[in-house]
Amino acid sequence: MSFKPKTSYNAVDKVWSSEKEKSQFGDDLSMGEIIFQEMLRHPKDIAQILEPEGRILLRQDLLENTMRIATFMRNLELTQSHFVGIVAGNSMHISAVAYACLFNGIAINAINPAYIGDIIKNLYQITQPRLIFCDGDVYEKVKASTAKLNVQLVSMRNHPEGVMTIEEVLQTKVQEEFKPTSLKLDNIPIMAILSTSGTTGTPRAVAITNNRKVLNGFTSLTTSDVQYAASSLDWAMGLMVTIAEGVYSTKRIISEKPLEPSETLKLLEKHQVTWIAQSPAQAASIVSCPFFKEANLESLRYYNVTGGRCTMEVQKKLRRKLGRNCINFGYGSSELGSYGCINWHFDEKPNSVGRLCPGYKMKIINGQGENLGPNEEGEVCIDMGSYWPGYYGNPEATALVYKDNWLHSGDLGYVDDDGFVYIVERKKDLLKYQSNKYYPHELEELISRMPGVVEACAFGIWNVENGDEAAACIVRNPDVELSEQEVIDYVAQHANAPYLRLHAGCLIVESLKRSPNGKTNRAANKKEYIKAKGIQIET
Repeated sequence: MSFKPKTSYNAVDKVWSSEKEKSQFGDDLSMGEIIFQEMLRHPKDIAQILEPEGRILLRQDLLENTMRIATFMRNLELTQSHFVGIVAGNSMHISAVAYACLFNGIAINAINPAYIGDIIKNLYQITQPRLIFCDGDVYEKVKASTAKLNVQLVSMRNHPEGVMTIEEVLQTKVQEEFKPTSLKLDNIPIMAILSTSGTTGTPRAVAITNNRKVLNGFTSLTTSDVQYAASSLDWAMGLMVTIAEGVYSTKRIISEKPLEPSETLKLLEKHQVTWIAQSPAQAASIVSCPFFKEANLESLRYYNVTGGRCTMEVQKKLRRKLGRNCINFGYGSSELGSYGCINWHFDEKPNSVGRLCPGYKMKIINGQGENLGPNEEGEVCIDMGSYWPGYYGNPEATALVYKDNWLHSGDLGYVDDDGFVYIVERKKDLLKYQSNKYYPHELEELISRMPGVVEACAFGIWNVENGDEAAACIVRNPDVELSEQEVIDYVAQHANAPYLRLHAGCLIVESLKRSPNGKTNRAANKKEYIKAKGIQIET
């Protein structure tokens, strides 16, 4: 059959290439200029609906708010050499703040509100923002973290007494004959600074350039689509959805608070959502929700899952419920700032993250840096097709992962004969028990098939004699009685290899530890396990 997008494989160089990017807009336009002109085209369309209040914002209102905030920034004499900080979750006016930055060609520097003060301090010491929009709940933390900076703070919601609020900013008179600022092309324009997830160490400031690849995976959206994603602007998906909403004039449903799985399903029904993006953990919670069986999901055209591995058990439950081929697993990273791959052919290629998105190249390398061919497992490396500025203010860290225009992902994977990419595991998570190498996901896949299990996170506990003895934290369905020994026995009875055992045991927990952007944090779960079990690591 014919797969999309078109890709090719150079058997001599052992490099996969996707088709060239197809420009839908003028090549000379910045993302801010595109969004500005699209807002003018659809003034009466609904741009956003805020839940649970049901407040509606038309596109003409969103444009007006954006121009007011952009003028406020101009009155502060902010230019394209500056950064604007955002330490806030999703709210009615967060998109307008992002678009105001894009209208002015100013880089968005978003940080997760859950980060501790020291991380916020360190990240903003690098970019030195002069203006930060933050939630009132974290105002004092942000104020203390930026005390040495010359910065104006604006509260987005839950305002503390006596601070400048977003409502005050929205009183700014729009500059006469307002137009977005064209980008200065004498250097590589940075559109956003995101932080890495923190699952692999201290978060780093990732520079995302102002290019069209951020729209990968969104180009088929129309004004009739209704989008929902819980991701905030500090996560690549949150940035991508915000930009797609502006470019394709979709209707976006925004919730100011995290939703329980049942609430998410009811929201999808209520607003006839056509496009949703979730992490594997969110998808696992959805399929384990009691309301999942009766929920009406017929409106969905795109069910996107990205941000880590999703067990086959969850994939099968989703597919059975949806009854059609609309599940799209994708692969990306903060460094890419976009989808690198997306699977439009789930039924034909389950468990794959799809083919390369337009404009990208890929190679798979072994431990010696040699390129590997189809179906050979190694580290995934991506050529973005343009220069990547790297980790802002950290050339040493950049040099470790960006070599000769190739981004070394740290992920292990392979490409099949049809050009479909499969991500196996993080390279650093490979376990070795008595000379047998295996991956945590092999155990997670097995445990997830056990009735009553919602999620599992496996890891190795070091033993001098055996090496990595596997253990796992398990989330069970609240309505199911399940003991730790039952899980251990289930693994022993159903594993297809003698070394795939929970030699170090397991722990039933209420929820898994996650990084601020929702990814399962393997190191944090391991730390919790060691503490709960009172384990002393032998050396």
